[in-house]
Amino acid sequence: MCLIGPSGSGKSSLISIMGGLEKPTKGSVLVNNKNITELDESKLAEFRKQNIGIVFQSFHLLPNLTAIENVELPLQLLKSDRIKQLSSEALKKVGLSSRENHLPSQLSGGEQQRVALARAFIGSPKIILADEPTGNLDSKSSSMIIDMLFSLKEENKTTLIFATHDERLSKKCDRITEIKDGKIF
Repeated sequence: MCLIGPSGSGKSSLISIMGGLEKPTKGSVLVNNKNITELDESKLAEFRKQNIGIVFQSFHLLPNLTAIENVELPLQLLKSDRIKQLSSEALKKVGLSSRENHLPSQLSGGEQQRVALARAFIGSPKIILADEPTGNLDSKSSSMIIDMLFSLKEENKTTLIFATHDERLSKKCDRITEIKDGKIF
């Protein structure tokens, strides 16, 4: 599903609310018949860990961790016993095997976003939320990220919900929801 609308329309806010990163001012958010607005912070964090992967426009990689260490984080939270192997495989899927030990500052914007994709998908979440995942990238990198995002979505049988103001990108989606001035149309 694509959330489309101009800058400032409320797309990012809605993505944050869907992911339980922000509380709505009214109403509730149901994910798999669970009202996540009623969960306390620790239960909400546990719910996100088990169900939701997030790709941000500005990558949100930890600057002092290498690419592979950034990807490993969700698996550490999930207490996986195959952290190194799965993280290495995830980076391979996004074409970054040779960049595993590079810090974010040593990676291009497109490479940083590919690390963020690998991190979002690593725990096999049921839902991926992507907030303007190509907003900070050139057209070549944007195209590559979108192809990877949809490929990983299919491979992992994951629901993908992303926000964009790029109508061209929205045409790849099964469903388009338009947002204007904080209202859904």
